[in-house]
Amino acid sequence: MPKLLKTLNADYKHELIGERIITTPSHYAFLKISEGCDRKCSFCAIPLMRGKHISTPIEDLVIQAKNLAKQGVKELILIAQELTFYGLDIYKERRLPQLLQELSKVEGIEWIRLHYAYPTGFPMEIIEEMRTNPKVCNYLDIPLQHASDKMLKAMKRGATRAKTTQLIKEVRELIPNIAIRTTFIVGFPGETREDIGEMKEWIQEMQFDRLGVFTYSHEEDTTAYELEDDVTEEEKQARAQEIMDFQQDISLSLNEQKVGKTLKVLFDRVEGGYFVGRTEYDSPEVDNEVLVNKENNFIRIGDFADIKITSADDFDLYGDAINE
Repeated sequence: MPKLLKTLNADYKHELIGERIITTPSHYAFLKISEGCDRKCSFCAIPLMRGKHISTPIEDLVIQAKNLAKQGVKELILIAQELTFYGLDIYKERRLPQLLQELSKVEGIEWIRLHYAYPTGFPMEIIEEMRTNPKVCNYLDIPLQHASDKMLKAMKRGATRAKTTQLIKEVRELIPNIAIRTTFIVGFPGETREDIGEMKEWIQEMQFDRLGVFTYSHEEDTTAYELEDDVTEEEKQARAQEIMDFQQDISLSLNEQKVGKTLKVLFDRVEGGYFVGRTEYDSPEVDNEVLVNKENNFIRIGDFADIKITSADDFDLYGDAINE
């Protein structure tokens, strides 16, 4: 424990009494707004490990946010196993928009980012708050898991491809420039090449801004564990790579559309000859980055800067700082 405290530069007499110690770069932090999940997805062991959904009260989260802001945090990344359920257990109604409003009042917080929203029964008031609140990033992480109705039913997602397509269209109508990040699972029991074909077809239709792929894991005590894990690990990996290769061309096309535009970028680090940062459309470690050459620019890590995008590749943008 003493070594851990020393590594984290923690004063145990003060900081261990309910306060956060940041292990990310000091300008952004993850804020867990609830724990557990009430959903019954057949592949997921989270409810078994974490239990039922339990929300943290708004006033407690605001206190956490204020403490983080005092430490220099400018971006809050809200996470939960099921973000859209926030408040149902303690307030008897969904309260994520109200939470966003209160967090936005915290001095020093400039960006608030939403991760892990479930598509079934999605509350559109979240998108309305995003549309009208300048501090909430136009970014939504909404894991969809599959495009085949057969697979969605087997996964017990409670969604269909058609319903989710309609949801995404409605979201984009309200916020045309929103970045939608999603994840898919490949190799679920019974998945066929036809199902993978449906997934690629839907990815092409939806043009997701950000996309990740996981391979199915056969978890004990989940309902899917009763099924035969009939896709080999080698085939799972091959399917995952196939989907990511397919997404690569879409990502390049979307990135090329940003060339010539000026974007607000928060800078995370220096790497090689570049300052490396992110737009509001990108979460740390999983999404695209903006690279600015150190030779011609000076930017402080943890600061925002307006960057004119000069070129793009599959998963990154390149640009120069606009000096006022």
